[in-house]
Amino acid sequence: MADAITEQFSAPLTFNWTLSYRCNFSCSHCYSRDEVGEELPTSDLKRIIDILAGKQVPFINFGGGEPLIRPDLFEIAAYATEKGLNVSMNSNGWLLDLAAAQKLKASGFKSVGVSIDSAEAALHDDFRCMPGSYVKAVAALDALRAVGLRSTMSSVISRINYRHFRELLQLAREHGVHQVYLHNFKCSGRGFKNREELDLSPQEWKDFYVEALAVKAATSDLSISFDDPVISSLPGYEANPLVKGSSCGKLSLHLRPDGDITPCGFIPLVVGNILREDFDKMWYDSPILNAMRSKEAKGKCSGCGAFADCLGGCTARAFATTGDFCEPDPHCWK
Repeated sequence: MADAITEQFSAPLTFNWTLSYRCNFSCSHCYSRDEVGEELPTSDLKRIIDILAGKQVPFINFGGGEPLIRPDLFEIAAYATEKGLNVSMNSNGWLLDLAAAQKLKASGFKSVGVSIDSAEAALHDDFRCMPGSYVKAVAALDALRAVGLRSTMSSVISRINYRHFRELLQLAREHGVHQVYLHNFKCSGRGFKNREELDLSPQEWKDFYVEALAVKAATSDLSISFDDPVISSLPGYEANPLVKGSSCGKLSLHLRPDGDITPCGFIPLVVGNILREDFDKMWYDSPILNAMRSKEAKGKCSGCGAFADCLGGCTARAFATTGDFCEPDPHCWK
């Protein structure tokens, strides 16, 4: 059995918070578009913020669904800011005009991410199943720059863009983006249904990451980030992450609209409910989280020299495709 993380944090560093599953898009890869769930009222959301502040969780990132669909987003963010939390969010950009950008800044957001998956408008619109979405997303980046709010860009790497990620980086430069996240394809929700059409082969993932890590090393004007532990054996990978393997369940947790906690948005296993159960008991004693923190090497991971660093790769992807945390990440090329 692999060693557990060397230090058990007293709480996650980040809560990724889905305020609502509602969205004005219907993206091909979305983990949550087919989900439905109760949404909590503003008063309960503030109770959750009180709990997170009490546990000294430093970061909240609102996702979805589309966060801007909730009219109380600005009030919630301002309350979290008052409580000392650092607030960010991810948006598809459709509702993020200049007026919304001004409200986001006034609410205390530290940064706002916009999803753009291709520098070609038609490809982005098709991937997001929304004509005109590229123009809106680029306009959202410009609105954020106009009000002086730090912007990031999120791009899900798939068959439509893995050979053209440099164009995405150039697009980010042209619109004042500070950081680009090149996200791995997760195989959850609609991503699982459309996996054969959109996902890369293991060798294609290796080739992409070798190239992308080299570009990252040669880039000084833009921060390029990855969230995929399967790359840990490649040249150019940062050798000293806070934790080995997947960070979910170790550095981050996910909140559903009804207050249920899951390890991440892509693993639909409920740890407990933040409003009804003791947080420390869930964080320290959850069988689900502890299983993720102490993965065993199975299949081709057994005896692999890279396992100590990658811990089997993306736990969410392994679980989505096999139902077992400890099975090898299907993206692994070894």
